Amino acid sequence: MTEVRFYHLTRTSLEGALPPMLEKTLERGQRAVVIGGSEERVEALSSHLWTYRDRSFLPHGSARDGYAEFQPVWLTARNENPNGAQVLFLTDGASSRSLSSYALCALLFDGTNEPALQAARAEWRRLKEEGHALTYWQQDDNGRWAKKES
Repeated sequence: MTEVRFYHLTRTSLEGALPPMLEKTLERGQRAVVIGGSEERVEALSSHLWTYRDRSFLPHGSARDGYAEFQPVWLTARNENPNGAQVLFLTDGASSRSLSSYALCALLFDGTNEPALQAARAEWRRLKEEGHALTYWQQDDNGRWAKKES
């Protein structure tokens, strides 16, 4: 079964948390798919990944760019894996019924949004019933990730 990590955002936004996670994924020689809540959100994330840091960027693409097989990070609003990614990032309440095609799934949710919390809890229950290995991570006071008992 796929390892699923729930990331409870309490100190930073998705835009602050996602780039370092994608950087670590690429450093490990892995590819990623990021599923966003809408095409507009995907394009906003794409723009952010080009400009989030002055002296670097994350190589990525979306349907607007094409050439999925050449993109180390693929941004989409659909449940797809056109770049052969090993890591899936679920954002904006997105879910996937295709977790088995990934080694790792990171589900990021906004801890200040009650509907997002409820949706994450429901997804936790569903994935636990399916037998996935689940872990829960929360940001500490310094914004670092701390693994919590589930």
